[in-house]
Amino acid sequence: MIQFLLEGNGSLSGNYAASFERGADWGEPHSWQWQGYRCHWRVLGENNQRPLVFVHGFGASSAHWRNNAHAFACAGFHVYGIDLIGFGQSEQPGSNLCGQLDNKLWAKQLASFLEEVVEVHLHGKAVLVGNSLGALAALTTINLREDLVAALVAAPLPDPAFMGTYRFPKNKLLRRLRYCVVNISCNLLPLELIVPLIANTPLINFALQSAYHRSIKFDYELQKLVAKPARRLTASRSLRAMCIGMTLRSQDITAPAMLEKLDINTRRPPVLLLWGGAR
Repeated sequence: MIQFLLEGNGSLSGNYAASFERGADWGEPHSWQWQGYRCHWRVLGENNQRPLVFVHGFGASSAHWRNNAHAFACAGFHVYGIDLIGFGQSEQPGSNLCGQLDNKLWAKQLASFLEEVVEVHLHGKAVLVGNSLGALAALTTINLREDLVAALVAAPLPDPAFMGTYRFPKNKLLRRLRYCVVNISCNLLPLELIVPLIANTPLINFALQSAYHRSIKFDYELQKLVAKPARRLTASRSLRAMCIGMTLRSQDITAPAMLEKLDINTRRPPVLLLWGGAR
């Protein structure tokens, strides 16, 4: 699997590599309309190379692949990065606009991206590289449209469903009660106050540091690319939609259920799960 990912048939030409910014502004930026939502994406590399799509994690964006994009482009991939709905420079809708904002919706966005933008029917199936929430969205994409995906690298693959033995209610009345409780609870959360408080104070750097082993104290580019989307006026409504959507999603789109389904699928794309250990 690792050999498959690192195979390349040449390097990115010097002139081409120099024509785009490195760092958080890597690649050529674009916008794409999907189901009425504006989606931001970027691309780097030669058109005739195997497509590879980076899918970011929670609170992140395509800019987070700033230290990876050029290396993969030089290894012979046509590298794409996408901002999932609710993140980065893509739109941040509320639940009244998009319904449940969960990994199934992001998977549908990714599948359409592979068909309409990456055009895998012309350039070959894409390799998906997902981090955290992006790995869950990519795994869900395979679950929905395995015909579009050549392979998946998930680093790591988190899901609250791994942490307990919670059973989703089968009784219609209990499902309705659960729906009401979750909606009321999430709508009572004062996210319009909490999100700006975190985004505009050192609290955001404290929260961000918990996701990194190395110090991010002087990584101002990273701090900026995380804080900027959180400071948008629509950030709190989108976070609320995510809280509701991810809590109320069906059991069949949890990671354990999808991995079990893949395990018995002899035609599945290869999947590489990468996990780190705490020191």
